[in-house]
Amino acid sequence: MGSLANMFNGLRPFALLVTRVLVGVVFFWHGLSKFRNGLDGVEGMFTDWGVPAPGLAVLFVAIVELIGGLGLILGIGTRIWALLLGLIMLGALLFVKADLGITGGANTDLGLLAALVSIIGSGPGAVSADAAMSLEPEQAASYA
Repeated sequence: MGSLANMFNGLRPFALLVTRVLVGVVFFWHGLSKFRNGLDGVEGMFTDWGVPAPGLAVLFVAIVELIGGLGLILGIGTRIWALLLGLIMLGALLFVKADLGITGGANTDLGLLAALVSIIGSGPGAVSADAAMSLEPEQAASYA
């Protein structure tokens, strides 16, 4: 079992890379679509859902999804972006998905939140701008 664990441990930097990039693409795409489709329509939905300060909230969400998604893809500011995106997911679960349950639509949001918590806890991985700039030096050294 030890050799299998060692083999899987060798994949750790790439597992973190794949998680970061795929989650980042999802958020980048959602942020971009908010700008493309118009923030006014999203603000209307936020209002209907009871999101506080929907005008400010939609701008915050769209910007954080767009820039934070890119940050995750590149692995720069990774833990901060993952934390901000995680807060957005909590808001989505509380204001939009709370009454839907796991099978009614909350499953994707819960999965994204779980991935973000993993990114916060694990960091960006060795294959990231954060590691290349020594912003996560202990992590970069542990994966080398």
